[in-house]
Amino acid sequence: MKHMNWLGAATALTLATAAAAQVIVTIDYRPPETVQRVAIPVNPAEQRLRVLIISGQNSYEHDWTGVNNMLRTMMQDTKRFDVRITEDFDEGTLATLKKYDVVLLNYSSRWNYADKSQKIWSDAAFQALYQYVREGGGLVAYHSSFTWGRDIPEYKKMIGAVMEPGTSRRAPPGAFPVHLVDREHPITKGMREFVWTYNDDMYTNMSFDKDAKIHVLATAHDSSAAYDPRLTGPKYPASAYTPEKLKAMKGMDADHPQIWTADYGKGRVFSITSGHDEVSLHFQPLQTLILRGTEWAATGQVTLPVLEEAKDYPTK
Repeated sequence: MKHMNWLGAATALTLATAAAAQVIVTIDYRPPETVQRVAIPVNPAEQRLRVLIISGQNSYEHDWTGVNNMLRTMMQDTKRFDVRITEDFDEGTLATLKKYDVVLLNYSSRWNYADKSQKIWSDAAFQALYQYVREGGGLVAYHSSFTWGRDIPEYKKMIGAVMEPGTSRRAPPGAFPVHLVDREHPITKGMREFVWTYNDDMYTNMSFDKDAKIHVLATAHDSSAAYDPRLTGPKYPASAYTPEKLKAMKGMDADHPQIWTADYGKGRVFSITSGHDEVSLHFQPLQTLILRGTEWAATGQVTLPVLEEAKDYPTK
């Protein structure tokens, strides 16, 4: 009995010592909002940068109406942007676009990006968009903007690259690190070298236009190990990613551009493949890239701060 008492006392002392050694960290944190707010109108006297989100058609995998609302709210909360959304650009005109400092494309012409049938704008609307950017208008190509346009050469040239069914792919991981390979650009300056994105698509093996003037800001690594069926789940059938098939896949175990800038005439283009849905948009590194990239596309400068969770920090 005495031995048991000694053991119990020793155990209690050990636990107390361990508890005393444990650092309890309290941070300024609150969970992300799960109910989306509706962005309220902005007083025109504030003279904010004017943003037009062009949407209205997207694939079945994208909550594009929810994303549009989150983008608008997120941008307007900075007090730097005044945002409008159109779901009908079929007959869009240059006069309409000229009212805005920057256009953000959250559009995909197909229900499934491998579909043959698609809903595209009129030729006049395409020409208006090209002219708008060539004459100095800003453009943000966002996520699903790259899942179409493979059969529209000028569109591909303007945004820089598109997905090609059969050769391009969405790598299986739903969460992956994004490597900022240029942290001196105004968009990325002050950000840490690696940031994460969640519930997102890693676009790999994209078809880049040979004439597009592209500057890569960030890449992601497509690892064959990530195709292990124990990691990927039922969305990616194991039969499609056998070791033999993985060996035959182009661009495997390589870095792939995910974010870049491009010149198109006098216009600035910010292309960002990340941002699949409202889940990914809750994270500050992605918010930072979208907000600062949009400001840069509109003005060529960046005044918006790097958000706290995206900041560079000492590693030594």
